[in-house]
Amino acid sequence: MTSKSAAAAARATVYGYPRQGHNRELKKAIEGYWKGRVTADALRSTAAELRRNTWRQLAAAGVHEVPTGDFSYYDHVLDTTVMVGAIPERHRDAVDADALDGYFAMARGTQDVAPLEMTKWFDTNYHYLVPELGPDTVFTANTVKQVAELTEALALGLTARPVLVGPVTYLLLAKPAPGAPADFEPLTLLDRLLPVYAEVLADLRAAGAEWAQLDEPALVQDRTPAELNAAERAYRDLGALTDRPKLLVASYFDRLGDALPVLAKAPVEGLALDFTEAAAANLEALAAAGGLPGKRLVAGVVNGRNIWINDLQKSLSTLGTLLGLADRVDVAASCSLLHVPLDAAAERDIDPQILRWLAFAKQKTAEIVTLAKGLAQGTDAVTGELSANRADLASRAGSPITNDPAVRARAAAVTDADARRSQPYAERAAAQRAGLGLPLLPTTTIGSFPQTAELRVARADLRTGRIDTAGYEERIRTEIQEVVSFQEKTGIDVLVHGEPERNDMVQYFAEQLTGYLATQHGWVQSYGTRYVRPPVLAGDISRPEPMTVRWTTYAQSLTDRPVKGMLTGPVTMLAWSFVRDDQPLGDTARQVALALRDEVNDLETAGTSVIQVDEPALRETLPLRAADRPAYLAWATEAFRLSTSGVRPDTQIHTHMCYAEFGDIVQAIDDLDADVISLEAARSHMQVARELASHGYPREAGPGVYDIHSPRVPSAEEAAGLLRTGLKAIPAERLWVNPDCGLKTRGWPETRASLENLVAAARTVRGELPAS
Repeated sequence: MTSKSAAAAARATVYGYPRQGHNRELKKAIEGYWKGRVTADALRSTAAELRRNTWRQLAAAGVHEVPTGDFSYYDHVLDTTVMVGAIPERHRDAVDADALDGYFAMARGTQDVAPLEMTKWFDTNYHYLVPELGPDTVFTANTVKQVAELTEALALGLTARPVLVGPVTYLLLAKPAPGAPADFEPLTLLDRLLPVYAEVLADLRAAGAEWAQLDEPALVQDRTPAELNAAERAYRDLGALTDRPKLLVASYFDRLGDALPVLAKAPVEGLALDFTEAAAANLEALAAAGGLPGKRLVAGVVNGRNIWINDLQKSLSTLGTLLGLADRVDVAASCSLLHVPLDAAAERDIDPQILRWLAFAKQKTAEIVTLAKGLAQGTDAVTGELSANRADLASRAGSPITNDPAVRARAAAVTDADARRSQPYAERAAAQRAGLGLPLLPTTTIGSFPQTAELRVARADLRTGRIDTAGYEERIRTEIQEVVSFQEKTGIDVLVHGEPERNDMVQYFAEQLTGYLATQHGWVQSYGTRYVRPPVLAGDISRPEPMTVRWTTYAQSLTDRPVKGMLTGPVTMLAWSFVRDDQPLGDTARQVALALRDEVNDLETAGTSVIQVDEPALRETLPLRAADRPAYLAWATEAFRLSTSGVRPDTQIHTHMCYAEFGDIVQAIDDLDADVISLEAARSHMQVARELASHGYPREAGPGVYDIHSPRVPSAEEAAGLLRTGLKAIPAERLWVNPDCGLKTRGWPETRASLENLVAAARTVRGELPAS
């Protein structure tokens, strides 16, 4: 096919779409089901209607091929585990008894059975459930979900393409199951898994699928020759099948690198590549591989992870370059649109001019359709769209919001000394122990306490004017009193105020910093039914006035025990926002760090002796390629130190990280120079404690003993067992006792019981320590 005919054939498609519905109908239905207020049939009906609405909207917008299978009640990797029959032994009875309840038990656990481990999906803020595989794992195909959703879409008269997690990525995401050898490599199960994928593909073809998409984002990471050979073998075998749809293998989030020629030569009919995060690298590698003669190329030229409008002219130029490299070029977002909110038009509180800079899922879909039309019919067919796009890009670039000379001058004046504590850790630790007077194995929590229905109602009432500020603040004071009183009675050593005034750990600060925009309806799935509204980091950042001092000092006035000041760190403020794309991330991080430095110093001046600056996103934002990591970690750790290094030696600086693989960043954790770090560890059985010990981490650490992402209450003995495991790696004088993460999403009954057990466990294990 010539370039001209390739252009004429261009079509618009997407890999996936937000699942929740415009009013988070799915979240409400699932949580209603968990509480017994919604039947299983009603939940399934809500889910089916949401899927139909999405497909119809996509088709009406001009998308030629809609995705199926991307919808999920909880997580698409968990759906894949069900599809291939890799149900952990401890969950099989529950799944056999009721497939839906068993599915949710794997995700959330029960009082008697622990859930699957949860961690971040590559470098996004989406969490997936980690498959557990072992030498004895037997795979069996279960295509009910995939076939049913394809059938639903086809019944609407639509062209549909099932989207599945690819077999290589699935195995690379997995961990050894409990009881499996620690060095077991799930990828060794590939030959056992491929026949199951063959059965799935055959069932999809029988159901009417012309194409099926297999997502292999793990191949954009550094891969060994053995792993690349496994990918080659997988797609050689799948490509050789006769009873299957055409195969589109998709990668995203970074450059495909050495895996590109492997996939380009595979006997599959198409590739989908990211031309936003790694446009130049993927384009160069594609050309070097000789292109994709006779194959389909789906070009992800619209950023599926950020919310800024596309530069349409630039994307058309990229698409034009690709025309000579494939038999057919289609247009898509760089990845699933799961990672962005639904519709920018729903935002009523953002200036209309600024709103034109933003593209959520609906607007990105329109961009994809425009680009496909421009590619197929020429730029004359989209003249109006291109003109409006140029004007909006110019408006953003020239806006005073994006450039504050005072902020830039302060950031430029930072020196190396500004990012270093005045004394080494050993001297600081002595001063802190003398000042705080804490016991061995001190207990604390991570920050937030349950956000009750009453709190949410009070916040809504304040927004709508049903109560005034004074009434709202009285409610906050009452909540803080109750939280502090509970902690004192329970025997927790270092208290928190519970954060009742905070809607979200990033949004709360973003609403008080210049340069940020807040949305009202910009919900994005973090995990399961947990949705967040990432703020938009639109311009230069500064702090007009203190943000947390008032409520922290109020809490401290209620108790003689230390109360932690609680802040969100600069890297997390970037990672959990939609960050600006018009300057280096390190520059933005430095601006946020300076704003937080002012807050840290004000907390100390107000008498706060323990200050926690959370950085759960430090690992999450780690670049997928090792070659890109040193530069990132340099500015990320500097930003944390810049925010925390202006305090006295006797002020104890804490940080917190959760739900990520920490082994890759232990040196960076060390480089933060925090006095105490708390980390998720309950589901991974204290793995991070062993990693810290192996590194020789010299400071204090609190690997979590209470998994807060499950409703189950850990017993005191269970928590004590985890503490004993932690003590094998971290000496008692440096070991803290705490939950995995904040308690915002938990209910009060389980929180009370769990924290009482946590404190009891600490007392028990303290009593087992040798006398000094």
